[in-house]
Amino acid sequence: MPIAVSDYNHVRLTVSDIDISRKFYDEVFGFEVAFAFDPNADEETKKSLWFLFGGVIYKFPGGLFGLRPVAPERDSFDEDRTGLDHLAFSVEKHQDLKDAVVTLDKLGIAHEPIKSGGPGLSIVEFRDPDNIALEIAGPSE
Repeated sequence: MPIAVSDYNHVRLTVSDIDISRKFYDEVFGFEVAFAFDPNADEETKKSLWFLFGGVIYKFPGGLFGLRPVAPERDSFDEDRTGLDHLAFSVEKHQDLKDAVVTLDKLGIAHEPIKSGGPGLSIVEFRDPDNIALEIAGPSE
């Protein structure tokens, strides 16, 4: 019998530099922080936050999204290897895709133009500092 899931709970990405990745995700998405590791915290606090692996977990309407800084320096994501292909975040309106393009342009983040992602779906593709493929997906015009 298949497992009856109702939704996904969280996604966590492995990153190589938490400071660079946090700056990127904070500026692009502005998610609310649910939990963050403080390297200057006392040992008891650090021990209680072991599940962060030195990173951060954000919360947003879709669930939890975390960054785990354990990748080797200079390691880079490749969607053609086993594992994650890409991560897509949803927006409600096509105008939100246009606004996403403006935000990415203001931040100097390279991206593809808005294009079809299938029937009734449009997407904007870009990459994070570790080359992880990201998309913003929303309705077509």
